[in-house]
Amino acid sequence: MQPIKGILLKLCAVVLFIIMASLIKAVSDVVPPGEAVFFRSLLAIPVILTWLWWRGDLRTGLKASSKASHFWRGLVGTVAMGLGFAGLGLLPLPEVTALGYAAPLLTVVFAAMFLNEKVGIFRISAVGLGFSGVLIVLSPRLTALGDEALQAAQALGAVLVLMSAVCAALAQIYIRKMVATEQTSAIVFYFSLTSTLLSLLTIPFGWVWPAPWALACLVLAGLIGGTAQIFLTSAYRFADASVVAPFDYASMIFALIIGYMVFNEVPTLSMLGGAALIILAGLIIILREHYLGLRRGQARAVKTPQG
Repeated sequence: MQPIKGILLKLCAVVLFIIMASLIKAVSDVVPPGEAVFFRSLLAIPVILTWLWWRGDLRTGLKASSKASHFWRGLVGTVAMGLGFAGLGLLPLPEVTALGYAAPLLTVVFAAMFLNEKVGIFRISAVGLGFSGVLIVLSPRLTALGDEALQAAQALGAVLVLMSAVCAALAQIYIRKMVATEQTSAIVFYFSLTSTLLSLLTIPFGWVWPAPWALACLVLAGLIGGTAQIFLTSAYRFADASVVAPFDYASMIFALIIGYMVFNEVPTLSMLGGAALIILAGLIIILREHYLGLRRGQARAVKTPQG
């Protein structure tokens, strides 16, 4: 294990994903979300294939044991991406980032529901704390003050981002089941392939021929998104998940900086306070998972007969 290298790779992935989201947000007024998903997914494929070729895994890294699992994971993930891209056009970047942090909290809930994982009072309390933070972030969007049309659009954006978090959490549940039989590289590749094909179904809903500047943003978003996915995957090869997972929340720092400098978005106190609670809840869950992982490892060591 090389934890420092893993952390640096994770931070690179976080920064790249925020830049990708910023590029999608920049074109959200002129490019439909489904079309943005197409470019994001299609242009990630050559990046992933090049990475596999460079590692010498091109032949073995794309083997799929369960094509159905890849399809359903791809379907849920594509919906999550499309809803998230739609939300980017309606809400400030830091707010979308904060609400996206609900996905790990929902993953804990769904793991208990669908994978029969035991979830104790400690993690349940952390999830409750996180959802209270979500409500604080949402509270300004659920009032009827100010411009009614703008308020309605922002409320819709909040709903879309939350639905995206739900779908992202479901995708994580699929991935947890798939890693037992599928290679990580195959999961990444077939998700990009599935989302590319599924995004074509949105053509009847108003695709456009993007202007040169918008096309450049979409191309960059796809290439950067593919590169970020590789950095993210590689980070977990060099460090334990409990070491690199907390650095997901560094994305809030970069979202605040880019939101302010590029989109002139000034964060509200409710957004910052709610985001802090969500991040705290996420860190508590990560620490608890790490502790439980150590306990399980010790239990296995005790049961292993000594030769």
